[in-house]
Amino acid sequence: MRNGLLKEMKIDQLKIEIYKTNKKMGEAAAEEAADAIKTAINSRKIANVMLATGNSQLSFLKKLREIKDIYWPAVNIFHLDEYLNLPFEHPASFSFFLNKNFLCYANVCAFFPVPGHAQDAEIACRGYEYLLKAHPIDVCCAGIGENGHLAFNEPTVANFKDPVWVKVVKLEEKSRHQQINEGHFKSLKDVPTHAISVTIPGLLSAKKILCIVPEKRKARAVYSTLNETIDPAFPASILRKTEYARLFLDKDSASEIIISQK
Repeated sequence: MRNGLLKEMKIDQLKIEIYKTNKKMGEAAAEEAADAIKTAINSRKIANVMLATGNSQLSFLKKLREIKDIYWPAVNIFHLDEYLNLPFEHPASFSFFLNKNFLCYANVCAFFPVPGHAQDAEIACRGYEYLLKAHPIDVCCAGIGENGHLAFNEPTVANFKDPVWVKVVKLEEKSRHQQINEGHFKSLKDVPTHAISVTIPGLLSAKKILCIVPEKRKARAVYSTLNETIDPAFPASILRKTEYARLFLDKDSASEIIISQK
Protein backbone atom coordinates (compact mmCIF):
# COMPACT_ATOMS: atom_id res chain seq x y z
CA MET A 1 0.00 0.00 0.00
CA ARG A 2 1.28 3.45 -0.90
CA ASN A 3 2.30 5.77 1.91
CA GLY A 4 -0.65 7.82 3.15
CA LEU A 5 -3.30 5.90 1.21
CA LEU A 6 -6.65 6.00 3.02
CA LYS A 7 -8.91 4.20 0.59
CA GLU A 8 -9.12 2.69 -2.87
CA MET A 9 -12.37 2.38 -4.77
CA LYS A 10 -13.77 2.06 -8.26
CA ILE A 11 -16.82 3.75 -9.75
CA ASP A 12 -17.80 2.42 -13.16
CA GLN A 13 -14.42 2.04 -14.91
CA LEU A 14 -12.61 4.75 -12.95
CA LYS A 15 -10.09 3.76 -10.26
CA ILE A 16 -9.92 6.18 -7.34
CA GLU A 17 -7.25 6.61 -4.65
CA ILE A 18 -7.81 8.79 -1.57
CA TYR A 19 -4.84 10.02 0.49
CA LYS A 20 -4.46 11.57 3.94
CA THR A 21 -2.89 14.78 2.65
CA ASN A 22 -2.41 16.81 -0.49
CA LYS A 23 1.33 16.08 -0.27
CA LYS A 24 0.88 12.30 -0.13
CA MET A 25 -1.63 12.45 -2.99
CA GLY A 26 0.79 14.47 -5.14
CA GLU A 27 3.64 12.07 -4.41
CA ALA A 28 1.57 9.03 -5.35
CA ALA A 29 0.39 10.61 -8.61
CA ALA A 30 3.97 11.65 -9.46
CA GLU A 31 5.22 8.10 -8.94
CA GLU A 32 2.48 6.81 -11.26
CA ALA A 33 3.38 9.41 -13.89
CA ALA A 34 7.08 8.58 -13.57
CA ASP A 35 6.36 4.90 -14.23
CA ALA A 36 4.49 5.79 -17.42
CA ILE A 37 7.26 8.14 -18.56
CA LYS A 38 10.01 5.58 -17.95
CA THR A 39 8.01 2.85 -19.71
CA ALA A 40 7.61 5.06 -22.79
CA ILE A 41 11.31 5.96 -22.85
CA ASN A 42 12.33 2.33 -22.49
CA SER A 43 10.09 1.23 -25.35
CA ARG A 44 10.36 4.18 -27.79
CA LYS A 45 13.28 6.30 -26.52
CA ILE A 46 10.89 9.25 -26.08
CA ALA A 47 7.93 10.13 -23.87
CA ASN A 48 5.17 12.67 -24.51
CA VAL A 49 3.56 14.15 -21.42
CA MET A 50 0.66 16.57 -21.01
CA LEU A 51 0.60 18.62 -17.81
CA ALA A 52 -2.07 20.70 -16.11
CA THR A 53 -1.54 23.95 -14.22
CA GLY A 54 -3.07 25.59 -11.16
CA ASN A 55 -2.56 25.44 -7.41
CA SER A 56 -4.03 21.92 -7.27
CA GLN A 57 -1.05 20.59 -9.23
CA LEU A 58 1.75 22.00 -7.06
CA SER A 59 2.37 18.99 -4.81
CA PHE A 60 2.36 16.71 -7.86
CA LEU A 61 4.71 18.85 -9.93
CA LYS A 62 7.12 19.31 -7.03
CA LYS A 63 7.47 15.56 -6.54
CA LEU A 64 7.63 14.79 -10.28
CA ARG A 65 10.52 17.19 -10.89
CA GLU A 66 12.42 15.65 -7.96
CA ILE A 67 12.31 12.05 -9.23
CA LYS A 68 15.92 11.30 -10.09
CA ASP A 69 15.69 8.34 -12.46
CA ILE A 70 13.63 10.03 -15.19
CA TYR A 71 15.76 10.93 -18.22
CA TRP A 72 14.17 14.31 -18.88
CA PRO A 73 16.04 15.01 -22.16
CA ALA A 74 13.87 12.24 -23.66
CA VAL A 75 10.60 13.87 -22.60
CA ASN A 76 8.38 16.27 -24.57
CA ILE A 77 5.97 18.41 -22.55
CA PHE A 78 2.57 19.64 -23.75
CA HIS A 79 -0.12 21.34 -21.72
CA LEU A 80 -3.89 21.48 -21.58
CA ASP A 81 -4.91 25.05 -22.19
CA GLU A 82 -3.95 28.72 -22.26
CA TYR A 83 -5.72 32.05 -22.02
CA LEU A 84 -6.12 34.03 -25.21
CA ASN A 85 -3.79 37.01 -25.46
CA LEU A 86 -2.62 37.08 -21.85
CA PRO A 87 0.92 38.53 -21.76
CA PHE A 88 3.63 35.85 -21.70
CA GLU A 89 5.11 37.26 -18.51
CA HIS A 90 1.79 37.43 -16.62
CA PRO A 91 2.00 35.22 -13.49
CA ALA A 92 -1.35 33.63 -14.43
CA SER A 93 -0.10 32.50 -17.84
CA PHE A 94 -0.10 28.72 -17.85
CA SER A 95 3.19 28.65 -19.75
CA PHE A 96 4.68 30.94 -17.11
CA PHE A 97 3.29 28.65 -14.38
CA LEU A 98 4.87 25.55 -15.91
CA ASN A 99 8.19 27.29 -16.43
CA LYS A 100 8.23 28.47 -12.82
CA ASN A 101 7.06 25.27 -11.18
CA PHE A 102 8.44 22.56 -13.44
CA LEU A 103 10.41 23.36 -16.58
CA CYS A 104 13.14 25.36 -14.85
CA TYR A 105 13.91 22.21 -12.84
CA ALA A 106 13.60 19.53 -15.54
CA ASN A 107 15.82 19.70 -18.63
CA VAL A 108 13.20 18.34 -21.04
CA CYS A 109 13.63 17.65 -24.74
CA ALA A 110 11.01 20.23 -25.77
CA PHE A 111 8.07 22.20 -24.42
CA PHE A 112 5.17 22.80 -26.80
CA PRO A 113 2.98 25.58 -25.33
CA VAL A 114 -0.65 26.02 -26.29
CA PRO A 115 -0.53 28.99 -28.72
CA GLY A 116 -2.45 31.68 -26.87
CA HIS A 117 -1.07 34.59 -28.91
CA ALA A 118 -1.62 33.52 -32.51
CA GLN A 119 -2.92 36.03 -35.04
CA ASP A 120 -5.45 33.42 -36.17
CA ALA A 121 -6.63 31.35 -33.18
CA GLU A 122 -8.45 28.78 -35.31
CA ILE A 123 -5.36 28.04 -37.38
CA ALA A 124 -3.36 27.85 -34.14
CA CYS A 125 -5.81 25.27 -32.78
CA ARG A 126 -5.40 23.09 -35.85
CA GLY A 127 -1.63 23.40 -35.59
CA TYR A 128 -1.62 22.26 -31.95
CA GLU A 129 -3.94 19.39 -32.86
CA TYR A 130 -1.46 18.27 -35.54
CA LEU A 131 1.34 18.39 -32.95
CA LEU A 132 -0.65 16.20 -30.56
CA LYS A 133 -1.42 13.67 -33.27
CA ALA A 134 2.23 13.59 -34.31
CA HIS A 135 3.33 13.07 -30.68
CA PRO A 136 0.80 10.65 -29.11
CA ILE A 137 0.52 11.42 -25.40
CA ASP A 138 1.79 8.71 -23.08
CA VAL A 139 0.38 10.24 -19.91
CA CYS A 140 -2.00 13.17 -19.45
CA CYS A 141 -1.95 14.73 -15.97
CA ALA A 142 -5.09 16.78 -15.47
CA GLY A 143 -7.22 18.37 -12.77
CA ILE A 144 -10.91 19.11 -12.30
CA GLY A 145 -12.25 22.65 -12.04
CA GLU A 146 -14.66 23.82 -9.38
CA ASN A 147 -17.44 23.67 -12.00
CA GLY A 148 -16.36 20.19 -13.11
CA HIS A 149 -14.40 21.22 -16.18
CA LEU A 150 -11.56 19.16 -17.64
CA ALA A 151 -8.91 21.46 -19.09
CA PHE A 152 -11.16 24.39 -20.06
CA ASN A 153 -13.95 22.16 -21.37
CA GLU A 154 -16.66 24.02 -19.49
CA PRO A 155 -20.11 22.47 -18.92
CA THR A 156 -21.48 24.88 -21.53
CA VAL A 157 -19.00 23.87 -24.26
CA ALA A 158 -17.84 20.33 -23.41
CA ASN A 159 -18.48 17.74 -26.11
CA PHE A 160 -17.57 14.08 -25.56
CA LYS A 161 -17.57 13.58 -29.34
CA ASP A 162 -15.94 16.88 -30.30
CA PRO A 163 -14.77 16.70 -33.94
CA VAL A 164 -11.60 18.65 -33.08
CA TRP A 165 -8.87 18.07 -30.49
CA VAL A 166 -8.23 21.76 -29.75
CA LYS A 167 -10.60 24.73 -29.79
CA VAL A 168 -11.31 28.25 -28.54
CA VAL A 169 -13.69 28.29 -25.57
CA LYS A 170 -15.60 30.94 -23.68
CA LEU A 171 -14.91 30.69 -19.97
CA GLU A 172 -17.76 30.45 -17.49
CA GLU A 173 -17.88 33.07 -14.75
CA LYS A 174 -17.39 30.38 -12.10
CA SER A 175 -14.10 29.35 -13.71
CA ARG A 176 -13.00 32.97 -13.90
CA HIS A 177 -13.84 33.49 -10.22
CA GLN A 178 -11.79 30.39 -9.40
CA GLN A 179 -8.74 32.10 -10.88
CA ILE A 180 -9.30 35.09 -8.59
CA ASN A 181 -9.74 32.85 -5.55
CA GLU A 182 -6.46 31.09 -6.35
CA GLY A 183 -4.72 34.47 -6.33
CA HIS A 184 -3.88 34.68 -10.03
CA PHE A 185 -5.93 37.85 -10.73
CA LYS A 186 -7.13 40.78 -8.63
CA SER A 187 -10.64 41.13 -10.07
CA LEU A 188 -13.03 39.55 -12.56
CA LYS A 189 -12.35 42.20 -15.18
CA ASP A 190 -8.71 41.14 -15.20
CA VAL A 191 -9.51 37.50 -15.98
CA PRO A 192 -9.59 36.67 -19.72
CA THR A 193 -12.96 35.62 -21.10
CA HIS A 194 -11.60 33.10 -23.63
CA ALA A 195 -8.96 30.41 -23.84
CA ILE A 196 -7.64 27.72 -26.13
CA SER A 197 -8.23 24.24 -24.73
CA VAL A 198 -7.52 20.66 -25.65
CA THR A 199 -10.96 19.04 -26.04
CA ILE A 200 -12.30 15.90 -24.35
CA PRO A 201 -11.34 13.61 -27.31
CA GLY A 202 -7.89 15.19 -27.31
CA LEU A 203 -7.45 14.40 -23.61
CA LEU A 204 -8.83 10.89 -23.98
CA SER A 205 -6.31 10.16 -26.75
CA ALA A 206 -3.62 9.77 -24.08
CA LYS A 207 -2.53 6.23 -23.19
CA LYS A 208 -2.98 7.02 -19.49
CA ILE A 209 -4.84 9.78 -17.66
CA LEU A 210 -4.00 10.81 -14.11
CA CYS A 211 -6.51 13.26 -12.64
CA ILE A 212 -5.12 15.04 -9.57
CA VAL A 213 -7.70 16.83 -7.44
CA PRO A 214 -6.93 17.99 -3.88
CA GLU A 215 -8.58 20.58 -1.58
CA LYS A 216 -11.98 21.08 0.01
CA ARG A 217 -13.08 23.60 -2.63
CA LYS A 218 -13.14 20.75 -5.17
CA ALA A 219 -15.28 18.40 -3.02
CA ARG A 220 -18.60 19.24 -4.73
CA ALA A 221 -17.07 18.90 -8.20
CA VAL A 222 -15.63 15.51 -7.21
CA TYR A 223 -19.01 14.40 -5.88
CA SER A 224 -20.76 15.44 -9.11
CA THR A 225 -18.07 13.79 -11.24
CA LEU A 226 -18.64 10.46 -9.49
CA ASN A 227 -22.38 10.55 -8.82
CA GLU A 228 -24.16 12.58 -11.49
CA THR A 229 -25.13 11.31 -14.94
CA ILE A 230 -22.20 10.84 -17.30
CA ASP A 231 -22.94 13.88 -19.41
CA PRO A 232 -21.14 16.96 -20.84
CA ALA A 233 -22.99 19.01 -18.20
CA PHE A 234 -20.51 17.34 -15.81
CA PRO A 235 -17.44 17.23 -18.08
CA ALA A 236 -15.18 15.24 -15.75
CA SER A 237 -17.82 12.50 -15.49
CA ILE A 238 -16.43 11.05 -18.74
CA LEU A 239 -13.56 9.68 -16.67
CA ARG A 240 -15.95 7.04 -15.32
CA LYS A 241 -16.02 5.51 -18.81
CA THR A 242 -12.23 5.61 -19.15
CA GLU A 243 -10.55 2.46 -17.85
CA TYR A 244 -7.04 3.89 -18.31
CA ALA A 245 -7.83 6.90 -16.08
CA ARG A 246 -7.09 7.17 -12.37
CA LEU A 247 -8.40 9.79 -9.96
CA PHE A 248 -6.15 10.95 -7.09
CA LEU A 249 -7.87 12.72 -4.18
CA ASP A 250 -6.93 13.91 -0.71
CA LYS A 251 -9.30 13.54 2.24
CA ASP A 252 -10.59 17.10 1.74
CA SER A 253 -11.56 16.76 -1.92
CA ALA A 254 -13.03 13.32 -1.16
CA SER A 255 -15.00 14.50 1.86
CA GLU A 256 -18.41 14.53 0.18
CA ILE A 257 -18.08 11.13 -1.48
CA ILE A 258 -16.83 9.58 1.77
CA ILE A 259 -19.77 11.06 3.67
CA SER A 260 -22.24 9.94 0.99
CA GLN A 261 -21.08 6.33 1.30
CA LYS A 262 -21.48 6.10 5.09
